[in-house]
Amino acid sequence: MKEDIRLSPIAHIRSNFKEKFGIPRQSGLAQTHAEIIFESEYRVEEAFRGLEACSHIWLLWLFSESILEKGNWSPTVRPPRLGGNTRMGVFATRSPFRPNPIGLSCVRLERIEMKTPEGPILHVVGADLLDETPVFDVKPYLPYVDSVPAAFGGFSENTKGYELKIDFPKKWKDYLSEEEVVVLGQILRQDPRPSYQNDPKRVYGMSYADLEIKFTVSGDTLHVCGINRDSF
Repeated sequence: MKEDIRLSPIAHIRSNFKEKFGIPRQSGLAQTHAEIIFESEYRVEEAFRGLEACSHIWLLWLFSESILEKGNWSPTVRPPRLGGNTRMGVFATRSPFRPNPIGLSCVRLERIEMKTPEGPILHVVGADLLDETPVFDVKPYLPYVDSVPAAFGGFSENTKGYELKIDFPKKWKDYLSEEEVVVLGQILRQDPRPSYQNDPKRVYGMSYADLEIKFTVSGDTLHVCGINRDSF
């Protein structure tokens, strides 16, 4: 067996997330739009033949901001949804801090744009990926084998329904498009804060596309307190 296996990205993500803070913790939790831009070697239309018939695809990608030095991995991690203090085995979580920092996301394939200066582009919905994230592979989602209704998700079963209430004042909604209001609401309900922070006076800031959103959290309610466009 070869010990040194090298993978090369075939594409990268073009998304509205320019920083890690605020990215949904799993794919599909917010209807965010993104594009998959392929490297020049893979901009071959024949490679996408038949993919338009698929409603969803799997993306295998690199946690490019969480790469550990070889041999420096930890067997346990602290899942944010458990408050940041409880340790679980790394293989029982989807933590980015893994021996091999590979992510897996299921996204909806909205459409394929074939004729562009960048070759075929996949337009997807629901991606939980930082802008410029390298992509190793694209595979069709197959409902008859990939969907397991009776499956159990371990400790995540106890937190899967966790959401914050949103106090989104009209003056800030009026500043946005209808789509931006919907998507930002979906993102903010997931509670972008580190789980160990619980200061109701602290003002948090996150970026999305050309927006900077300011908010506070008290109890189970997130309060949007400011939105600026093109401010960073």
